[in-house]
Amino acid sequence: MRKSVDAKKTDSMKTDIEADTNAGRRHFLIGVAVVAGGVTLGRMYGGRFIAANAATGEPGTTQFQPHAFLRIGSDNVITVIIGKSEMGQGVHTGLVIPIAEELDIDPQRVRVEFAGVDPAFNNPFIGGQLTGGSMSTWSTFEQLRKTGAAARALLLTAAAREWQVDAASLKTANGTITDGRRSLRYGDLAALAATLPVPKDVTLKDPAQFKYIGQPHHRLDGPDKVTGRTVFGMDINLPDMLYAMVARSPVFGGKLRSFNADAAKAIAGVIAVRQVPTGVAVYATNTWAARRGRDALQLQWDEGDATNLSTAKLRAEWHSLANSPGAVAKHLGDAEKALAGAAKTIEVEYELPYLAHACMEPLNCTAHVSTAGCELWVGTQAQSQDQQLVARALGIDAKRVKINTVFLGGGFGRRAGGHSDFPVEAAQVANGMGRPVKTIWTREDDMRGGHYRPFSISHIRAGVDAQGWPLAISHRAVNQSVYSVSDFARRLVKNGVDPSSVEGAADMPYAIPHHHIETHITEEAVPILFWRSVGNSINGFITNSLLDELAALGHKDPVELRRHMLAAKPRQLAVLEKAVSESGYGKVTLPKGHAHGVALHECFGSIVAQVAEVSLDSANVRVHRVTCAVDCGLAVNPDQVKAQMQSAIVFGLSAALRGEITLEGGRVQQSNFNDYPVVRMSEAPAIDVHIVASTEKPGGVGEPGLPPIAPAVCAALYALTGKRIRRLPIVSALASSPG
Repeated sequence: MRKSVDAKKTDSMKTDIEADTNAGRRHFLIGVAVVAGGVTLGRMYGGRFIAANAATGEPGTTQFQPHAFLRIGSDNVITVIIGKSEMGQGVHTGLVIPIAEELDIDPQRVRVEFAGVDPAFNNPFIGGQLTGGSMSTWSTFEQLRKTGAAARALLLTAAAREWQVDAASLKTANGTITDGRRSLRYGDLAALAATLPVPKDVTLKDPAQFKYIGQPHHRLDGPDKVTGRTVFGMDINLPDMLYAMVARSPVFGGKLRSFNADAAKAIAGVIAVRQVPTGVAVYATNTWAARRGRDALQLQWDEGDATNLSTAKLRAEWHSLANSPGAVAKHLGDAEKALAGAAKTIEVEYELPYLAHACMEPLNCTAHVSTAGCELWVGTQAQSQDQQLVARALGIDAKRVKINTVFLGGGFGRRAGGHSDFPVEAAQVANGMGRPVKTIWTREDDMRGGHYRPFSISHIRAGVDAQGWPLAISHRAVNQSVYSVSDFARRLVKNGVDPSSVEGAADMPYAIPHHHIETHITEEAVPILFWRSVGNSINGFITNSLLDELAALGHKDPVELRRHMLAAKPRQLAVLEKAVSESGYGKVTLPKGHAHGVALHECFGSIVAQVAEVSLDSANVRVHRVTCAVDCGLAVNPDQVKAQMQSAIVFGLSAALRGEITLEGGRVQQSNFNDYPVVRMSEAPAIDVHIVASTEKPGGVGEPGLPPIAPAVCAALYALTGKRIRRLPIVSALASSPG
C-alpha cells in the first residue's frame, strides 16, 4: 500500500534569492544615474544602484544593457526593460503601458528589452526573477507607474530650469514637454534630468485621466513575430556552435549501466559522444546528425523499481488512499454531522490524469562554458533560479553565470522547473567543450521526460438540505506535492498539506455551511511540475462538477444554485450573470442536439465564468461556442485580457477533451501530437470574451481562464446524455462509459 509522505521530507533547498529579495524590500527607492547622455531609472538596494553595461548604439549616443526599468536616451529612444519572460502572454506590451501612462508617451513608441538577472527585477512576493502565477502585471503595476511618474517629474523639472519657468506651468504630451510656445523632446532633456535630485514622492494620475491604461493596444512584439525576426531559443546561432542531444533513461529514475558509441561516431557530422549526469550526449555540427547519432547509441540501463509503475496500479493505490483519513486542509462547521442529517447525499470520485505542457517550441538551451564562467541563451521562466542552480552544478560562483533571456515558444510552467532541469543539463553538456553548445530536446523527449501536471483522485461526500441547497462537503484528495519540486516547499507545505493541491476547493467563493477537506501527499517516481493554473485546473473541474451534481440532487438549475450560493459575493455574481446573459443560457433556443453548460471559478485574483455550447455525435464531442466573462480588476490592456482568455480556453479544452499521460511498465505511452492531440483550428470554438468593468486592482489573466472550461463542457454533456463525467479526459470517459 502506498502511503502519503511527511511534508518535512520535501525539498528545502536554500538559495541566495530570498536574501536578495529581502534586501530589496528594505531599501527600495527610485534611482537615477547618468548614462552617457541619457537617464536611467531603476532601483537602489542598500545604496547600490542597479546600473547598466555599455553597448554599441547609434552614432553620438551610448546604449546600455540595463538592470532597471526605464532608459531615456539623448537620441530620444525610450526603452522599457522588463524582468519578465514573454511566452505569448503579452507582458512585452502589458508592462510598458503603466510606465507609458505616467510618462505620458504612446506605448507604441517605446522599445522593450529583456533584463539580465538582477534583484531589481525580483518578484516582490515570491523572491527571485520569475515569470509565473499570473503575477507579472499586478505585482509590478504600481511600481512601474511610479517609475514613469518619477521620470516625468524629473523631465518637467529639467524643462523648467532650461526655460526658467515654473514646472507647474508646463505640460507633457506623447514624449514632449511644452510651455505653449516652445517644446522639447524627452531625449533633449535626458542629460539635465539625470543631474537632478530624485523626488521622494510622486503623484500618480487619477484613473479618470488615463489615456493608455484600460485601452486596447496592439502587441509591440507582433510585427517581429509575424515577419520572423523574433529570436526564440531555437533561433540562437553562435559562431563555432555545436548541437547536442541527450539519450536519457526511458524509465523515470533509471541509471546508465554502459554504452557503446562506435556507431554514433561513424555518422557524418558527429564529433563527440560523452556521458553526462542525465545520460549520454551526442555532439554534432547540426541537429539532424546529433539526432541520428543519438539513435545509433547502444545503451544499457538499470531501470530500477519504476518499471512496476502503471496508471492502473496508481489508480488502485490512490483510490485506497482516498478512502482513508488524511491531513486536514480545511475544517468549517461539522461536515460529518451535517451529512448525517442531510435530506439527500451523494458519494462520488473524480479522477484527472497527468498532463504534459506540450509547448510548441520544444525545450532547448544554448550554453558556453569557459574560464570566464557560463553564458546561457535560453527561453526560461526562472532566471534567478537558473543562475543559482547552473552555478551549483558547475561549481562556480553565481555571478559568473550570465542568462540571456530570449522569447519562449510557450511555457505554461514547464520552463519554470523547480530544478532548472534543461538549463542545468545544457550547462553540463557544454562544460569542457570549449565552444557554445545548443542542447535540443525533441518533442518526444519532453513528452516522455516527466514534469507533468499531477495525477489526482478525489473522494467526495456531499449533501443538500430539505430545501435542496448545498449543505455539506467532505472532500479527500490524493496528489503529489507540486510545491515540493521548488524552494516553496519549506515555506508553504505545512502539516502534510500542499496548498496547491486544494487551491480552488478550499477557497471556493461559494457559501458552503459545512466544508471539510483532507489531503494525501504521495511520492512517486513521476516528476511533476506547475501546469497552467496549477491546482485550480484540477479543483476548478471538481468543485464545479460537484455543484452541478448537487443542483441535480436538490432539483435546482445549475445557474440558480450558483446565484443562491454567490448572493453575498457581488463581483462573482456579476461575472456569472454576464456570461449567462451574453450566452442566452436558458433563453435562446439552441440547435437540436446542442446544450449549454456553465462554470465559474476564481483564482489568481480574477473571476471567470464560462458557458459552453456543446453537441455530441456518437463519441464526437464538438464545442461550438464559449461565452466567457471575466473580472480581472482594472484591465490594463483589454486586448491582452481577451487573448489570454481565448488562449486558456483552447489550452484547457485540449486537456479536457483528450489530454492524458498514461504509464505502463514505467514508460510513458504518449510521444507527440499524434497521441497527445491538441485542439486544431478546425475544432476550435467561437469564443466571445466580455470584460466586466472594475476599479479593483489588477488580477492575473494568464491562468484564470482555464479552470472553468472542462466543467462547463461536462455540464453540457450531462444535459445531452444524463451521464456524469467524473474522469478526464472526456473522450476516454465517453468511450469507457456503458451505453
